[in-house]
Amino acid sequence: MSLASSAVRVGNSDCSADWSTAERHGELLGPQETNTDVAPRTTRLAKFHVPEIVFGPGSLAELGHCTQRLGSRRPFLVTDPGLIEAGWTDEAVGHLRRVGLRPVVWSGLTPNPKDHEVQAAFERYAESGCDVIVGVGGGSVIDAAKGVAILSGNGGHILDYAGVDQVVQPIPPTVMVPSTSGTGADVSQFAIVTDTTQHIKISIVSRTLVPDISVIDPRLLTTMPEWLNAATGLDALTHAIEAFVSRAHNPLTDNHALYAVKLITGNLIRTQVQPKNVAARLAMAQAALEAGMAFTNAILGATHAMSHQVGGLLDAPHGVVNGVLLPHVIRFNAEAWPERFVALGAAAGLPTAGVPPREVAGQLADLVRALADDLGVPKSLASLGVAGGDVPVLARTTLKDACMATNPRDVGLRDVEQLFREAL
Repeated sequence: MSLASSAVRVGNSDCSADWSTAERHGELLGPQETNTDVAPRTTRLAKFHVPEIVFGPGSLAELGHCTQRLGSRRPFLVTDPGLIEAGWTDEAVGHLRRVGLRPVVWSGLTPNPKDHEVQAAFERYAESGCDVIVGVGGGSVIDAAKGVAILSGNGGHILDYAGVDQVVQPIPPTVMVPSTSGTGADVSQFAIVTDTTQHIKISIVSRTLVPDISVIDPRLLTTMPEWLNAATGLDALTHAIEAFVSRAHNPLTDNHALYAVKLITGNLIRTQVQPKNVAARLAMAQAALEAGMAFTNAILGATHAMSHQVGGLLDAPHGVVNGVLLPHVIRFNAEAWPERFVALGAAAGLPTAGVPPREVAGQLADLVRALADDLGVPKSLASLGVAGGDVPVLARTTLKDACMATNPRDVGLRDVEQLFREAL
């Protein structure tokens, strides 16, 4: 799979000319699209891959039927101690048993799933004779569940699958139930796993990792601690912004990305100060879904490529690192493509009429930083534990991250080092 959208070559020259002319005049562009791309546009094939989605309060009750429809008799339910304590695991198990299934529960996970944890989960899965894999939890749980699926169908070690399209064999059916409003793992083709030897996070990208079914019940969001609510909300905002400016964006992803920005900037703080606010929780659940559908098809950019390295080094919350880095990356990318940030600024509620695009991009960066401040996110990487001496290694590993391929501006080693130093 190519991370960037491919040009479509039309065989008939007359037809090709007609399509090219139409696009130059904007007839093939989405409602937020402009003719200000980095390079001249050709007519492109847009792909959009998402799971079956069951969305709404109380939708967890459908988990048993969803899992059963995929042919399960003995599902393997991956979760974590926090979900068990909150009672969601017991509810999920009850729904599975109600339709006659015999689930096996595994919860040996810590935040930012480690390579050895995925291996341990897979060994339990294999010895238990399970079939469909169910993840009930946040991004760490869902990524670990995907890791189990990868090893079940492909063997080897989870780190063998770093990069794009390395998962070549089919995997067991998967059903995911997100408990946070931001990671997008329940609809994405990504799995992020920590390499505990190299102290980096690897990105595994494969269409096979898009779950079969995502069950999104906003009730689960009400038991998130404040720090996790903030972190995952900022992660979703980063997904939306990076997807919109990605080299691989298309009109199908653009609308989801912009609506996610609108929902997040209008509701994230509300969920922080009013955790039981039903309308705000529902909006953030949809925002996470919209952003997830955007980025799994458009991919991401430099913020995520850099954040993965910091997370691997420090085992830091991914969304918090994003909140620190995103304003710097917005300003960096806007130097090459400021026009693309105008629609994002408008979605976030900024005045854009008559405002120079680069100024809009700067205001958007300021808005992100202000939102992070309101959520209590540190202003610098240094406050998270990153030292100046870490920068050269972080920059080198950043350039190897799959997310960098679709960043809208070309990035070299010195650029990444400078971005890290600015964020210190």
